[in-house]
Amino acid sequence: MIQNLLQTPIEYLKGVGPNRADVLKKELNIQSYRDLINFFPNRYIDKTGFYKINQLQRNSSEVQIVGKIVHMKMVEQKRGKRLVADFVDDTGKMELIWFRGHKWIRENLKLNVPYVIFGKTNWYNGVFSMPHPEMELVADYKKNLRTAMQPVYPSTEMLLKKGITNRVIMKLMQEVLQQTGLKFSESLSTQLIEELKLISKAEALFNIHFPKNQELLAKAQFRLKFEELFFIQLQLIRKNMLHKQKIKGFNFEQIGEYFNDFYQHNLPFDLTNAQKRVIKEIRGDMGSGAQMNRLLQGDVGSGKTIVALMSMLIALDNGFQACLMAPTEILSIQHYNGLKELCEEIDVSIYLLTGSTKTAKRREIHEKLEAGEIDILIGTHALLEDKVKFHNLGLAVIDEQHRFGVAQRAKLWRKNHIPPHVLVMTATPIPRTLAMSLYGDLDISVIDELPPGRKPVKTVHRFDSNRLKVFAFIRDEIKKGRQVYVVYPLIQESEKMDYKDLMDGYESITREFPDFQISIVHGQMKPADKDYEMDRFVRAETQIMVATTVIEVGVNVPNASVMIIESAERFGLSQLHQLRGRVGRGAEQSFCILMTGHKLSNDSKTRLETMTTTNDGFEIAEVDLKLRGPGDLMGTQQSGVLNLKIADIVKDNSILQSARYYATRILKEDPNLSEEKNLVVKNAYSRLVKNKTIWNYIS
Repeated sequence: MIQNLLQTPIEYLKGVGPNRADVLKKELNIQSYRDLINFFPNRYIDKTGFYKINQLQRNSSEVQIVGKIVHMKMVEQKRGKRLVADFVDDTGKMELIWFRGHKWIRENLKLNVPYVIFGKTNWYNGVFSMPHPEMELVADYKKNLRTAMQPVYPSTEMLLKKGITNRVIMKLMQEVLQQTGLKFSESLSTQLIEELKLISKAEALFNIHFPKNQELLAKAQFRLKFEELFFIQLQLIRKNMLHKQKIKGFNFEQIGEYFNDFYQHNLPFDLTNAQKRVIKEIRGDMGSGAQMNRLLQGDVGSGKTIVALMSMLIALDNGFQACLMAPTEILSIQHYNGLKELCEEIDVSIYLLTGSTKTAKRREIHEKLEAGEIDILIGTHALLEDKVKFHNLGLAVIDEQHRFGVAQRAKLWRKNHIPPHVLVMTATPIPRTLAMSLYGDLDISVIDELPPGRKPVKTVHRFDSNRLKVFAFIRDEIKKGRQVYVVYPLIQESEKMDYKDLMDGYESITREFPDFQISIVHGQMKPADKDYEMDRFVRAETQIMVATTVIEVGVNVPNASVMIIESAERFGLSQLHQLRGRVGRGAEQSFCILMTGHKLSNDSKTRLETMTTTNDGFEIAEVDLKLRGPGDLMGTQQSGVLNLKIADIVKDNSILQSARYYATRILKEDPNLSEEKNLVVKNAYSRLVKNKTIWNYIS
């Protein structure tokens, strides 16, 4: 009964009608009663209690205080004046401030008479102040009726233009809650509710919209956030479990000659403990009989490639082929050269296939691959073409996975009758909370240790006014035999922005360093020209490489020890971190210099500060997540998964961990949710899977 009522189109709710319904649908995607109930306030005006001045916290919250104005004065400031009043109660003193409307306020405010004031507090120079407070005489306040905590809903210009104010939404919410009679079916088991001391579904939905007090609001928020995150985790963990049950994988039990010979005689350095742990996890997966689906995270230079190679050698030991797919031609060539060198002493045939592979060579690769004469094939998207047929592909490694869509990855699966094992690698550290939410269906391995002997890159921030000193530093480094990257954010001049564009930069560097050779690389060059320029730099024929972010992923030039990033304020944190990872690959001390103008936003300052204080990719990723939010961080393609209504995976990290713990525990005990106690969860879960989005089912 309640389910049917919740599906009622929104235009049938009293106070809506067709015109308002159109605006609600377009602006807020509210199509039905259920959508309205799951449209949550983003803040509340709390008029439940009164604070004393000595109880105020430095958290700029909105508070209500009773006291008297004892003194008023005008204060001159750079532009105009401000009116400042001393406001006291029996515990202390604070200031009330007005920047406009002085005359009216001075004429109408009464000294030494009790007022109720309400507003946001600021803490400055050891004093609390409240700008432009709402004020009411205590005598009048006592006569009025009011609700203690008022919800404030997200709004848009169009809603306000059409007269759908916060008050209107509150009225609609009251109407819909009355019509449902608060008879919401429960979606969590009694066991969960008791163990976590959660309030009921109906209580939570009522108190999220019309909280009786702070305590009930906190309980309602916790209950609804937990539920939202719990069902996301349930979905992801169940997907992973079903994947392991249903999708059989090749059983690579053999650890044979290729792996052992390489490990004992050809490994150029000792593996770190983190690398050993990850290889062990991968071996466990490949020998389990289920298809491996593992995400390997490791900071720039942590040694993911050697882990990938040793995983491929396990496939070879079991009579299977392996492939490695990279997002760019430059990166795939680099992987090819690196692996070829590592495998020189062991008899492994490695080939490279990219968009610019010549037709005759391509034909040879196709034939040899199908005949099983190629052990490892490295390449770009070219590997996905239907013509590329493996004899028996056992392991597919995907580098920088966020550059590939789901459909592209699925194409690799179809390269064998049983899907190959999949190892997905990324050098963009993903914060733990995000990994749990977006890749909760993958098993995750982390290399959190750099190889010994790697010196951390020294990072400094310099303003454009220091440019001559920076140039002198570049000259000194080149004289020591080092090479330098100079990276620009744009390729062509943008009319709106006065950032130096690449060609300008190239010309000024050429003028500044006439005695050095300079390469230039950007995204609009032909691949062959790009490779030629890159190659000159790799072979140290050029000393300076002027480039756009094309070089962000993977180019390995151990002799390059200086990275200059122009207009660094225009780059995101993860991009800055990736770019910095291009240096520091040799034994010499490396440097990253972030160049900016003097005008910087607060976010830019935070990014630059983070870069200069830490080299830890995971720490940087956490700051990035706080600055940009999950949607921006993952790109729209994946952030749809996290279209959260009430939870915030940054702020609600602890609730997310708890939700994952309980979802895992329930599924371990009862994988099909068939036990009596879990039927409530199963019903809610079934509605969720049918509707594809978390909140469509949840009331």
